[in-house]
Amino acid sequence: MKRFGLDIWGDDNFFIEDDTVNINHASQPSLLQITQEIREKGYKGPLLLRFPHLIEKQISTLFDTFARAKEEFGYQGNFHAVFPLKVNQFPNFIHALMDVSQNYNYGLEAGSKAELIIAISKTPLGAPITVNGFKDKEMISLCFIAAKMGHNITVTIEGLGELETIIQVDREFNKDTEISVAPRIGVRIRLHSSGIGIWAKSGGYSSKFGLTSTELLEAYEMLKKNKLLERLWMIHFHIGSQMGDIAPLKKALREAGNIYAELKKRGADTLGAINIGGGLAVEYSQHGSSTERNYSLNEFANDVVYLMQEISKSKGVAEPDIFTESGRYIAASHSVLVAPVLELFSQEYHKKALRLKEENPPLIQELYDLFNTINRKNAREYLHDALDHMESLLTLFDLGYIDLEDRSNTEILVNLIIKKAISLLKNEGSDELKRLQDRIQERYLVNFSLFQSLPDFWGLAQHFPVMPLDRLDEKPTNPASIWDITCDSDGEIGFSRELPLYLHDIDVSQEEYFLAFFLTGAYQEVLGMQHNLFTHPTECVIRFDEEGNYRIDDLIEAQNLMDVLDDLDYDTNLIDKALKYQIEESSALSKKEKRELLGKLYLYLSENSYLKTIQAISENN
Repeated sequence: MKRFGLDIWGDDNFFIEDDTVNINHASQPSLLQITQEIREKGYKGPLLLRFPHLIEKQISTLFDTFARAKEEFGYQGNFHAVFPLKVNQFPNFIHALMDVSQNYNYGLEAGSKAELIIAISKTPLGAPITVNGFKDKEMISLCFIAAKMGHNITVTIEGLGELETIIQVDREFNKDTEISVAPRIGVRIRLHSSGIGIWAKSGGYSSKFGLTSTELLEAYEMLKKNKLLERLWMIHFHIGSQMGDIAPLKKALREAGNIYAELKKRGADTLGAINIGGGLAVEYSQHGSSTERNYSLNEFANDVVYLMQEISKSKGVAEPDIFTESGRYIAASHSVLVAPVLELFSQEYHKKALRLKEENPPLIQELYDLFNTINRKNAREYLHDALDHMESLLTLFDLGYIDLEDRSNTEILVNLIIKKAISLLKNEGSDELKRLQDRIQERYLVNFSLFQSLPDFWGLAQHFPVMPLDRLDEKPTNPASIWDITCDSDGEIGFSRELPLYLHDIDVSQEEYFLAFFLTGAYQEVLGMQHNLFTHPTECVIRFDEEGNYRIDDLIEAQNLMDVLDDLDYDTNLIDKALKYQIEESSALSKKEKRELLGKLYLYLSENSYLKTIQAISENN
């Protein structure tokens, strides 16, 4: 666990040098160096670091991989990609995304009116825009406006009612024009095939979106009748996010490819693209025994290209352009959440916490002797003796024969013996030792909100890679649970024997210790909730200049307390007046005290909800 699975999930984006985790790019600064520089500016609490070069890496890798697959198979269709805005709509991400993707004709996908406005305003003319999800007349009208602006926009039909609305809007927008300008039309098809895992319901006959075969034929006839068949450009399917297995995708590709070919043979001459949706999986696992996908990007691209070509040849139709909407793959790796550890909640089990008396109960004296004499040879025997003594001593406490200090000494000594035994017997890996690890795990209180920054862990048990920023030249030994600072018992990443996390033994009064959570760039920000009114953390963009030096750009601090309340539609002026009034009218305060309290109050109101980190104390103090 010394490398924290970096070889599994890291994709060569980071590396360990000496005792720190560094960025594998340009001047290769450490994450600790960047974090400390930001904190020296006065920004405390959790930090979200964005790396645009990692967005560019994912985009270029995606396009280059499909280019190689096309060349290998002699594929005639083109490859296109769009980013689904639902994955991350935050400005600092979108601005970086569109900046680094200019050379790839990369576009955006929208699933709501607000997202559509982002797509229209940010997508360069000529780059594709796709519009999915349920749409009303106003949203479809916005698509027509975008087309008249010159955008390459495709509206995906999710139901026959939407097609009727498109026909109506087309008449309204083009009735008095010499040249008819309108969006291209796509049709989402409801496949028999479905994915696997949490998001499998995105595909299959019971899925939320798409037309059945019967509805598809009806849509074809409606387009033909209303002289809009030449607008039919794309068929679209999506069998689920984070596809861990390639087999369901291959089945879906065959099904969708045959539907495409059948429509072409029926007379849909302008139909020229298949949108395979998203689902390209990201490897989140830190443990080789629990990897999340069974395929590579090369296999993914080769399968898509080969199957589309095979079906097209067998049916005698042109090979379609291929679209993908893989947003998780593009966005996940670009951001790292860094949060300081505030406290360890089992540090009371240290030898210095013992309160031994001149004369102790015999069983406690025996525990103390076991602790001092345990070794590799007798470790298992002494461990069993300690556990047996603890049960006896707790019974004696319940009966009133020993006092609270004796009980405290019992708990401390038994936990210290368990720790020693596990260390001495670490190579055995027995079930008994694994169970005991749960018992002695350290609880690391970390200055972040799980609900705000890692909602998929809370809602879906999706694990994210986590590792400290430094001390990586030392083997971590503490079985660790991570507690967030919300007032909710669900705000915990508990220790798992199957997927264990070990961290270092630290004294937060003497040193700072930061944890980094990786692959947080997809969905976590947009799904994050303000539980306990903890808001989006302070964020910034880390860019590198031509010389390879980094700079910290676009720094946005977490909202202060009054801004948070204002977002909830509280009248912050009334709150301000009420707080000021209660201080000024207090009969228990002098004028000087009132001035001092008002000053402190307004200082605190200007800060965010996250806690202040316990500062390291110099040894000389």
